[in-house]
Amino acid sequence: MAITNRSAILAPLILLALLALMTAWINHVVQTPAAKLDGSQRHDPDYIVRNFVTTQTDNLGHLHYKLAALEMKHFADDDSTHLQRPRYTQFGTKQFYTEVQAQRGYVSSDGERVQLLDNVKITRRRLADKAEMSIATQDLIILPKQDLLHTASPVVIRQAPKTVIYATGMVFDKKKHILTLLHQVRAHYEKAGATPAAPLKPKTAKMPGNHA
Repeated sequence: MAITNRSAILAPLILLALLALMTAWINHVVQTPAAKLDGSQRHDPDYIVRNFVTTQTDNLGHLHYKLAALEMKHFADDDSTHLQRPRYTQFGTKQFYTEVQAQRGYVSSDGERVQLLDNVKITRRRLADKAEMSIATQDLIILPKQDLLHTASPVVIRQAPKTVIYATGMVFDKKKHILTLLHQVRAHYEKAGATPAAPLKPKTAKMPGNHA
C-alpha cells in the first residue's frame, strides 16, 4: 500500500518536471537571438581609409585598372564599401586610358561591381590620332572584369572640336571598342567655319571604334 501511495505522489512530480524541461527547451528554440555586442549588426563603418587606392593587373602583370577615392568606408553588416570622390582609371595599350570620376560610389562585397553617382564624368584622354572625348551622366555601373560600363540615365557626349551627342542609356564594351546609345539619340556636329547643322532626329545609335 505504501508503494502505491508513493507512486501516486511521484507520478505528478515527474510529469511536472518533464513539462518544465519541455517549456525551457521551447523557449530556448523560439527566443530571439541575443544581439552581438561587436557592432557587426549595426550599419556603422568598421574601418575608414583616407586617400584610398587599389589596383589590379592582368595575367601579364600589366596595370588593368586603378580605383582611388578621398575616403573609403567599409560596413561589416552588409560587407559594402562606400567611396567619397571616387576616381576609376582603366588602362589599355600604348598609354591609352579612360578615367571616370564622380562624387560618391559603392563597391559590391565581391569587388565585381562599382556604382558611381552624382556628376559622373568619363574622359578618354587625347591621343595622337584621336581627340579627347568626355561623357557626362548622373550614375554609372562599372563591371571591371567584363570591361563594361553602362547606365540607364541621360548622357551627354562631347568630342573635339564641336561634336555633341545626347542620349538616354548607354553601354560601352571596352573589349569590343563599341559604344551603344540606347534611346532618344540626338547629335550635333559642326565643322570649322561651317553653318551649324540641325540636330538629328532621335534614334538608337551604335558607334563602333570610338575607343572611349
